[in-house]
Amino acid sequence: MPDLQTGVRGQVSLDRACVPLVPRCSVQTDVLVRRGILVRGIVQGVGFRPFVFQLASKLGLTGFVRNESAAVRIEIQGTTSQVEQFERTLRHHHPPQVRIEDWEATWLPPLPKEFGFHIASSDSGGGRAPVIPADLATCPACVDEIFDPTERRFRYPFTNCTNCGPRWSIIRGLPYDRPLTSMAHFAMCSDCQREYGDPRDRRFHAQPIACPVCGPQLTLLDSAGKLIAREAHALSEAVLAVQAGKILALLGLGGFQLIVDATNPAAVSALRARKRRPHKPFAIMCPSLESVGNWCHLGTEEAAWLSAPQAPILLLRRRQTIPVDIPPIAEEVAPGNPYLGVMLPYTPLHHLFMHQIGRPIVCTSGNLSEEPMATAVEEGLTRLGAVADLFLVHNRPIVRPVDDSVARVFRGRLQLLRRARGFAPLPHKINTGGKVILATGAHQKNTIGLLLRNNAIITPHIGDLDSPLTVEVFTRAIEDLLRFYEVSPDAIACDLHPDYASRRLAEELARKHDVPLVPVQHHHAHVAACLAEHHLEGPALGIAWDGAGYGPDGTVWGGEFLACSPVRFERVATFRPFPLPGGDKAARQPRRSALGLLYAWQGDSGAAHCRAMFNPQELEVLCAMLARGVNSPLCSSVGRLFDGVAALLGLSPQVSFEGEAAMELEFLARPAEGARYRFELQGQDPIILDWSPVVEGILADLEAGFPREAIAWWFHEALADAACQVAGRIGLKTVVITGGCFQNAVLSQLIVNKLNGQGFRVFWPEAFPPNDGGIALGQLVVAAAALEAPMR
Repeated sequence: MPDLQTGVRGQVSLDRACVPLVPRCSVQTDVLVRRGILVRGIVQGVGFRPFVFQLASKLGLTGFVRNESAAVRIEIQGTTSQVEQFERTLRHHHPPQVRIEDWEATWLPPLPKEFGFHIASSDSGGGRAPVIPADLATCPACVDEIFDPTERRFRYPFTNCTNCGPRWSIIRGLPYDRPLTSMAHFAMCSDCQREYGDPRDRRFHAQPIACPVCGPQLTLLDSAGKLIAREAHALSEAVLAVQAGKILALLGLGGFQLIVDATNPAAVSALRARKRRPHKPFAIMCPSLESVGNWCHLGTEEAAWLSAPQAPILLLRRRQTIPVDIPPIAEEVAPGNPYLGVMLPYTPLHHLFMHQIGRPIVCTSGNLSEEPMATAVEEGLTRLGAVADLFLVHNRPIVRPVDDSVARVFRGRLQLLRRARGFAPLPHKINTGGKVILATGAHQKNTIGLLLRNNAIITPHIGDLDSPLTVEVFTRAIEDLLRFYEVSPDAIACDLHPDYASRRLAEELARKHDVPLVPVQHHHAHVAACLAEHHLEGPALGIAWDGAGYGPDGTVWGGEFLACSPVRFERVATFRPFPLPGGDKAARQPRRSALGLLYAWQGDSGAAHCRAMFNPQELEVLCAMLARGVNSPLCSSVGRLFDGVAALLGLSPQVSFEGEAAMELEFLARPAEGARYRFELQGQDPIILDWSPVVEGILADLEAGFPREAIAWWFHEALADAACQVAGRIGLKTVVITGGCFQNAVLSQLIVNKLNGQGFRVFWPEAFPPNDGGIALGQLVVAAAALEAPMR
């Protein structure tokens, strides 16, 4: 298929797209015929109706195109050859953001007195369907426009067209028309109205259309809400403040972002202190794609995704050396991390800001640590008033929060680690029946799922449900999803853990709607999500490794090998359990995981290796807890195993975010010859992977003075070898690797390489995160399968 060409103003060029086509039918080609076409998929808010209008007009067809809540309906009339050319061009040369999933076409009686082709008023009747487009980064034509002094939108920060701009963040309901968006109260000026109604203009039926005369405006406020400046002056003053080391709260596309100069260590440190985020990496925004290479290694795939309409934050490896005339990124941005999370400007406001400041900025979610992102001006001033010095805000309401997506390129393909702006809530087709199922997701990195017919809709990232504010956002998101689609669930899926906030709300909703509650085991959901993403029926061997998931036996799972299909699973192998003294506290204190491992290995004599990690009184109390089995739940978690090994190697004994110690261990690892450690496989049904030979080997190598970098590598290799051993014994040739541990690129590469080398077909999450952000999809899949064929 030839690439679509774009015109001067960013429209698809029909002269290039509409190549002459020879009719394949044998009927007379000059007979007047009428065709009715119903198109479903991502066809609203992406320039589809304007393209249909222009194509039909170019071919001399009559009829109409109309938005419906479930689809776009088209009726065209002309000769047989004209109609066939229209259909083939529309199906294969439509605008790039359109995604056609269903196409129904029927022959209709011709209307003899019809003249011209028009866009008909939208029809909001009928059932709802998952056709909502995601928010899109500013297109090149709009970027050119805001920097062109001859254009009326010169330096206007809310410029958009049918190819770009806000969608999900401003939609209140379907169909996607301006009255059902947060732009409804901005009455179009005569110039915007003319563009909106001109089929030759790229803003033809662009619902968020705006300009300096009639659209949203910028204001700059101090932390008390006092007005400082308006419009262009507001932007200039905000830039000067950031250049001077101040912290700016910027109200962006889907909520507040906190901004500081990424080359200013003092400013970044101040942001960390005020945001209460001591170590977790910040993302940066660079002025241009060309500038990214100053600080990071940039491959072809990475460059393409940074510039794509989805514009995610992309994890890029830092350069060890940078040009002498380039200011370095402050180490405080991502302490001890060889990667930087990098994005490019994706709204006109960002483009204008970055053009003026001319250097990379930290651009992070506008919240305190563990809280949701603020989305309204008053909310921002209340919650961020002690964090930001200034507030650059606007008056376009944000209907729902949308955070930035985070991704990496893994083995040449994009892998999402946080699915949000640009990707959510695009639907994913799964093989299931017609039940409406709501999934409340996991406790951490929560997302919510809704199954409509065979379309799984997963919300953008919500966050960890540890704070009352996040639980409130989570609850509102569920209400919003059900209201938006005007559906009531036939069943509600949730995590098996009895104490998760997502489980408790699921129980309330099941009682309220009088529908079945379907608890889904955490790691089964992980594997089922990946199976569904790749349209695999199973059975497959699912390797699900993470920090914690509630097991049916009441213990903490997290190092699981599951023979798995959507409807059922069998735990065929797992890691030898070890106790976690203090339970959940171990997630923030890797030294506790180390102590649990060593105590399970050799009791008090093993625990003696942890003397340097605790004061004597702490160690005595924790050993007593372990001896009595008090508040020391057993776990098989590979995430906690990573934590324990990291602590043994002298890495952070206490951390400020879960996974920090495992990241340090990954970054420490350097390829080393030999495979010095080996997990011992014991028993059957399930196979137990005993970690004690590995721990014993690590302690011996530390005492012998082996480099920590080599020890870290050998530990990763031992895990990969163990996965291959188990896969060989189980014999299922399709293997899925998933769970939070597979955010570790070293581990993932080793396991995929070794399994591929032994002839296994290996799949991993790409369109949905391997972490708990993918759990809601898995819950939908398992619940749908269970309702269709109940487990026996």
